[in-house]
Amino acid sequence: MTSKQRAYLKNLAAGLDPVFQVGKSGLTPELTEAVEEHFNKNELLKIAVLKNCMDDPEEIARMVAERTHSQLVQVIGKKFVLYKPDREKPKIQLPK
Repeated sequence: MTSKQRAYLKNLAAGLDPVFQVGKSGLTPELTEAVEEHFNKNELLKIAVLKNCMDDPEEIARMVAERTHSQLVQVIGKKFVLYKPDREKPKIQLPK
């Protein structure tokens, strides 16, 4: 992913509210499964890490991206954005 494409996705994600929250139990298989299912409907998603979670948000973001085969767009504080294009009909057209 180029820096121009990343900037485009960051701009799209700025208006999104977090869809999921990672709490004190950390990254659970259920959360990973829910994120994977969410990618069936949307290509871009924001996740929040709650204050009671002792894990590093950047590490959680990398693990979620790896497990869902998505791309980490950005980590800001305790929130991160993931992108996974639809294989058949991508809704978000990235700049070249």
